[in-house]
Amino acid sequence: MKQLALHALKQPLQHPMQSIRNWWRADDDATYDKLFLTLLLLIVAVGVVMVTSASVPVATRLYDNELHFTIRHLVYLGIGLSVGLVVLNMPVQWWHNSNMLLLFAALALLVAVLLFGRNVNGSTRWLAIGPIGLQAAEPAKLFYFVYLASYLVRKHEEVRENFKGFAKPLIVLFAFAVLLLMQPDLGTVIVMFATSVALLFLAGAKLWQFFSLIFTGLLSIGVLIVYSEYRWKRVTAFLDPWADPFGSGYQLTQSLMAFGRGGWLGQGLGNSIQKLEYLPEAHTDFILAVIAEETGFIGVTVLLCMLFMLVYRALWIGQRALAKQMSFHGLLAYALAVWIGFQSAVNIGVATGALPTKGLTLPFVSSGGSSLIIMLAAAALLLRIDFEVRLKGKQAIAGGRHD
Repeated sequence: MKQLALHALKQPLQHPMQSIRNWWRADDDATYDKLFLTLLLLIVAVGVVMVTSASVPVATRLYDNELHFTIRHLVYLGIGLSVGLVVLNMPVQWWHNSNMLLLFAALALLVAVLLFGRNVNGSTRWLAIGPIGLQAAEPAKLFYFVYLASYLVRKHEEVRENFKGFAKPLIVLFAFAVLLLMQPDLGTVIVMFATSVALLFLAGAKLWQFFSLIFTGLLSIGVLIVYSEYRWKRVTAFLDPWADPFGSGYQLTQSLMAFGRGGWLGQGLGNSIQKLEYLPEAHTDFILAVIAEETGFIGVTVLLCMLFMLVYRALWIGQRALAKQMSFHGLLAYALAVWIGFQSAVNIGVATGALPTKGLTLPFVSSGGSSLIIMLAAAALLLRIDFEVRLKGKQAIAGGRHD
């Protein structure tokens, strides 16, 4: 022990900037991406703190327990971490081999929620499994992206060479969209559509197919909005929320007031006024507004930078996988990265008034059991992909040395 201590003292101290560069670079000697895991844990920690702060008033009124939603969030976080550990120990090849089974499981869940689901606020999205409510759309998204990545690997040439190969996954997406719109859940459909478009483009679809898909999707979304009264009200409220601040524009105006009160440095943790049941869904869909009010522009910027870096790192994992000819790993990592990034962008856009109101959580931050569990499973899958990419790199180096 004494010799080890003396050896450690003789080692030159590493410059702080060098330590940061080592943290950011590939670091193939490690078995996992330290930066990705660090960012994930920091964002999850922010979520626990802000869910606690945002939910105290409504928890006190509904349950006479100010920490009710915090305890619930921690329980789901524990379940999510447990699921993540299971996913972390499953080979990525299992997902590739099981893609059709997972696809049918996703469709079965969406059908089951329509037949046996629980109606909340006019939407039938939850399956009651004992004391736990499962939002079927959340695992359906993950399973669909696994199927899509697997299909694009298996039918890569067919997708690039003829329209039939390009159209097959879109038919599956259409089936998902119909089931989701019957709940109704347009927000999930938009996330799945955007991720599918990005993945088909990355897989090498022709430009005319790519732009035709975008045009058709936007036209379909437009028709769904125009011919649905409640969706049309959301769009008109988004365009001018102050025209009806106590009606259709109420939620958005309250969110914007929270951003305005926050200023640069915020009112201080726990000092939000809007969370005192002025702003509906303060601890779920609109948690960013409470973060803005309590921590200000600086706090929101730090959180968004962490989310951006997390998504960038996930894309980087996908790029490294493709560079090592691990096509399924790479496309699945890209799909998960686009999903997390796009859903974050939609939630941020809704809270700031840049997009019409949609019921999508802020990944890893908002209170929401099914979303938190599935997002943690997706993050664990990204870490597993990165682990296998690093393992292949080490095997290649070891093989080269033996040669």
